[in-house]
Parts: sequence; structure tokens; C-alpha cells
Amino acid sequence: MRLAVVAVLLLAVAVVSIGAVGGTVPASESPLAQSSNDTANEAPPDPEADRLGWEDGRWYNESIDVTPEDGLNDTELDLVVARGMARVEHVRGLEFEETPPVEVISRDEFREETGSRYGNVTESQRLAENVYYEALLMVDESTDAVGVQQSNTAGGVGGYYDPASGEIKIVSENTDTPQMNEITLSQELFHALQDQKFNISSFNQSTQELHNARDGIIEGDGNYVDYLYQQSCENEWDGECIMPEDGGTPSDFDPHFGLYQIQLQPYSDGPAFVSDLHEEEGWEAVNEVYENPPASTEQTIHPDKYGADAPTNVTVEDTSSEDWRPLDVANGTDYESFGEAGLYVTLWYPGYESQGQTQIIEYNNHLNLDGQSLDEIDPYNYDHPYTAGWDGDRLVPYVTDDSFETNETGYVYEMVWDSEDDATEFLDGYEQLLEYRGAEPIQANESTYRIADSERFDDAFYVEQDGANVTIVNAPTVEALSDIRAGAAPADETDPGDDTPADEPTDTQTDEPTDSPSETTTETGDGFGPGFGVLAAALATIAVALVAARRL
Repeated sequence: MRLAVVAVLLLAVAVVSIGAVGGTVPASESPLAQSSNDTANEAPPDPEADRLGWEDGRWYNESIDVTPEDGLNDTELDLVVARGMARVEHVRGLEFEETPPVEVISRDEFREETGSRYGNVTESQRLAENVYYEALLMVDESTDAVGVQQSNTAGGVGGYYDPASGEIKIVSENTDTPQMNEITLSQELFHALQDQKFNISSFNQSTQELHNARDGIIEGDGNYVDYLYQQSCENEWDGECIMPEDGGTPSDFDPHFGLYQIQLQPYSDGPAFVSDLHEEEGWEAVNEVYENPPASTEQTIHPDKYGADAPTNVTVEDTSSEDWRPLDVANGTDYESFGEAGLYVTLWYPGYESQGQTQIIEYNNHLNLDGQSLDEIDPYNYDHPYTAGWDGDRLVPYVTDDSFETNETGYVYEMVWDSEDDATEFLDGYEQLLEYRGAEPIQANESTYRIADSERFDDAFYVEQDGANVTIVNAPTVEALSDIRAGAAPADETDPGDDTPADEPTDTQTDEPTDSPSETTTETGDGFGPGFGVLAAALATIAVALVAARRL
């Protein structure tokens, strides 16, 4: 479920431009294709009619008289926006239909706006979000998952476009004289242009998987355009772009890196998807993708599957007892899907959290290295044998009459894989994840595990494979597993007996977010030694920069 209060905004997550890729409008299409030495001082006269590369009296490579260091007054802002629109048109080859209003706000103002939006989350939405991210074993039951997402958004966004109002807001770290960032502006202008041309606000993005899938083209195109825009800033526009020194994110920004990496997938795989298509077939082929946007993250992780391998629409049959029921989510969908990208990060995250001591998916597997440097367009990899066979998933939260008071919940997580071997491979990784979180097998029950009450994710789990299908059932106790899913945790007929005492549910109340790993984790992997912190810091820096222009 995407939180309805924030899903409608198109956010900017400061795009890092790491290299050069050709691809601007050919010189023959514009009268202003000059060498960088001539750029902008002597602009041609205004055209008789609107055309690509010219907006509101400004050509894309025309100098403008502004002093951004002390903030932009209304006249200066209008000049920057007009030239920015002309530049986006020049880079992307699409004409704006109207000018969106633009405002520069401080980080504190944006935090207040974000708090108001997340403050409107319903009680059932909040409980559902807790279940969803607990199911990934990333955010424990005592942590408010909505609060974690709010913190990620408030500190990690450089600007946004609001389709409802048509407004763009750029977020500045300078509270005294808020500064414009032209690269962030270019992405938000392009989001407005996308909405004018392709009606992107109508796309179904009701789950995290659908959101990331559709963002494969929305943010893929947006970040690729930003990349080309910045290359032009450094080359043909001769450095004439407004780039404040205060950076795109606050110095104290400390996101939950697991949730962040799930949201980042379309910002990494998306630009590569668009870049390849643009270079091979041109912008018209990219435009056509909006008519049939990616249906899954699988289709941008593995571009050859786009248009060729539709995901399975997974359903979850309710077989619960009268004590349990699926959660009815007010103002939202009552299920979630994380897709290949989400499941990849689920199995990769322990390596980050444990500083390399426990690696289910190897930590470095997530880095797309081109020699000694990260790939310029696609810095992150989301492809691994544990998750590459994904074909569909659906996660349904379960509650009792007391769940809103006790925060005791359960879930049924159904997955479909391409083959039985793919399902088996995923389960191998998932069982390692359970072990990392402290799960112990229950000898008296088949495929059943229990994480002790002293651990962060204290619960019972039943894991079942039926050919290419995998079902994970979660409950507060082993006894409750079969109440949530009839037939779950069956007695192990080969076990001579069970002298394990029955466990009792433990009430847990929401507390402040915590991301520290379990102190009792004993499994170790290759590790990285003292250098891991440097690698992790570099990875986090790139992630924060990549997402600063992200959509809310």
C-alpha cells in the first residue's frame, strides 16, 4: 500500500550525475546551437511562435541576469524557470503546454508539510504499514513504520511537483536565503511536463511494487533527463547553471537504509532502462513506454522482460478462524506487494545492518561497479539468483479485535516464482534471514520457526513451498499460525514428541524508531573489517544524492 497522503506528489531526490552520455536535441533543430564560447551572451530574437528550446522569452542557452547567492526575487525566479523549461525542452524534445508555478522553501517548511501529510494517515493505514515492513524483517513491531517513512521523506527530498495543484516546490538547506538548485528544478519541471503529455498522475501505483514499476519510466526518464541536463551544464552551457554549495540534503539526515534502497530501485534501473531505449530507438520509443508502463520492477531490473513477462496476479484466500481477520484498511489498499526489488533488498539489508558480518546477498552485489567506479547511470544492482525468479507476490495483514491496542498482528505472504527451483532458491535465502533474526525451528511442527521474545522480531513463522508457490505465515505465537491460515504449522509426524513449552503472546507498544541489529545475532559472513564503514558511507552518500529528487 502506498500511503495516499504522499503518493500524489512527484518528489525529487537529488540526482547525482556521474558521467557523460550523449543525447540532446540535434543542432539542426535549434537556431541556438552554438559553441560553448558563444553561449548565451547574444541571443537570437524571440520566435514568432512557441518552439522547442524557447519559453517565455528565454532560449535554453541564453544568459540570465540573476544573483542566486542572496536568494531569488520573483523576477529572477521567473527567469530561472523560463530558461529551465527551455532547457528541459531542448534536452527531451517535448514542448510545455503551460508554466507550472515554482516556489523555493526551506527544509524546515518542508518538514512541516511532510508532518501534516503523514499526520493524516488513518489508524488502519498505520497498522498496515507496521505489518508490511515487519514482514520484510526490517522495521520491528515496536517501531512506527510510518514515522520511519516520514523521516526518510522529510530529510531526503530536494523538491516535488504536486499534480493536484500543478505546483513545484524546491527544498533548500539554507534557511536564511533559500537557494535554487537548477538540476532539482529541471527534474520537477520535467515531471510537470510528463503530466501534461502523458498524464502520469493517473498511473496505478497503489503498492510499493507498482509504484517502483511505474517509476521505472517516470523517474527513469526524469533522472536520465537530469543527467543529460547536467552534462549540458558542464559542457555546452559552459557552467551557466545555478548550483548552490549547500548540497541537496541536511547534514544530519540519517535514513532507514533498507526502506531507502527499496524506493531507490527505479532511480537506478529506470535511467538505464530509458537510456538504452533512447540510444537504440530514440525519444519516440521512450514516449511509447508511457502507454504501456513497466508492470513490475522485474521488467526494469531485467529489461528484456519488459513487455514479454507479465507478473502473476497473486491472490490470498482467507482461511482464518473467527478470532482473526484480514485488516480492512481505510483510505487505502488492504494488501502490499514488494516485488523483485523489495525482496532483493530484504535479503541484502542484513549485510548493511551487520556491517558485513552477515551477508545473505553479498554486500558488494548491490554495487554496479565499472572498474573502480560506480556505473554512471545505474549505480545499484538488484539482480541476484535468490530473487531473480520472482513472478508475483501479495502480503495481507491479519488482526484481532485487540490489535489496535496491543499492536499484535499477523500476515499471510503469498509468492509465485517462475519455477520450483526459483522458489527453492528464494527459500534458502529467506531461511538464512530468519536465522539472522534469531529464529529457531520448532521441532514439533513442520517448517515452523519461533523468534524469542527477547529479540526484535519476536514472532512465529510458518514457511511452505508448493511447487513454484511460497507461503509465509506470521503470528504472535505458534498456536496462532493455524488461526490465521488453516493448516499452517502442522504437527511433524516424524517428531517423537515436543517438550517445548507453549508460548504466549506479548503485547508490544509503538516506540521510537530503532534500526540497530539484534545483539544476539551470531551468524557471520565474510565481513569487511575496519574498511566497511567507509564503503557503507560512500554507498549512503550516493543513495541520498540519487534520491534527493525523488517523488513523494
